[in-house]
Amino acid sequence: MSHPAQPAPTAHPAKTDARRRHDPAVRGFASDNYAGAHPEVLAAIALANGGHQVSYGEDEYTDHLQRVMHSHFGPTAETFPVFNGTGANVTALQALTDRWGAVICAESAHINVDEGGAPERMAGLKLLTVPTPDGKLTPELIDRQAWGFDDEHRAMPQVVSITQNTELGTLYTVDEIRAIVEHAHGLGMKVHLDGARIANAAAALDVPMRAFTNAVGVDVLSYGGTKNGLLFGEAVVVLDPAIARHMKHLRKMSMQLASKMRFLSVQFEALLAKDLWLRNARHANAMAQRLAEGVRAVDGVEILYPVQANAVFARLPHQVTRRLQERFRFYFWDEAAGDVRWMCSFDTTEDDVDAFLLALKEEMARG
Repeated sequence: MSHPAQPAPTAHPAKTDARRRHDPAVRGFASDNYAGAHPEVLAAIALANGGHQVSYGEDEYTDHLQRVMHSHFGPTAETFPVFNGTGANVTALQALTDRWGAVICAESAHINVDEGGAPERMAGLKLLTVPTPDGKLTPELIDRQAWGFDDEHRAMPQVVSITQNTELGTLYTVDEIRAIVEHAHGLGMKVHLDGARIANAAAALDVPMRAFTNAVGVDVLSYGGTKNGLLFGEAVVVLDPAIARHMKHLRKMSMQLASKMRFLSVQFEALLAKDLWLRNARHANAMAQRLAEGVRAVDGVEILYPVQANAVFARLPHQVTRRLQERFRFYFWDEAAGDVRWMCSFDTTEDDVDAFLLALKEEMARG
């Protein structure tokens, strides 16, 4: 029995039964992950929709993404889109370590503090942490853990992992990363860069992203997109071609292989083919500078670290923080010390910052 052909979906906007369940006017300073997706990214997703494309990365958009990333990270870079930042870091670190391997990182590193033990549990590696005053490693700090390479009683240091910009909002200079890479490579180790906010770092340093990645010898990069305007998605960018051979297997084994990968890849194209990544990052950084300038004028509030990207860390009275959190969402960084973190994003406005500063002044005046 034959069946009549089904009509193809029309290009008209689809109706939906979903309802808006939040107030878009409400803003906070808790995380740049709180922001929605940039309109240009949403438009790109819609552009990639419709029709059929080969799944699991053999689509036209993922193929083109390789050329887009070459323009930023050189012709030998190979890009593997993944779902999230922890997945990117875990997959990248697996590519760099043996079963007996260890990764040296700052004590404050995201892979140590905020990934639920995933690098150690899922990748089966050991993290060797080093306390730092500003979130940044140096060759001298690395040497505190870079020993015992032939000691079977100790996990072998094989990787140095740095974050640019760091979890404390500070920046490595190009020369500082070059020195770390040269030192690590001299000891036979590889270098991983967690670039969750790599765009903010490049914007603040006013250099191309290649200047502190492939140009100085970084081996593998976790590229962050969600904090810079993507709906979802990060990427592992392999800069050392010798490491890329098993990446597709590691990505699948790490549960990071998207079946409809075109919707990941087209977002990165929208972000990186021209200058959207840089516009978003520059704006977020500028809003953090505006916020920091206003905070410095408030008696009794101390800024803890240099404001170099899109984060402001401050210390203020505990009771003030609690009242302020009822008006704007943000997190304690160290509740016992009274330290807080305020993040700006691509959609933070000057009015958002000014309203927050006014609320801060009011709550500080109450004592």
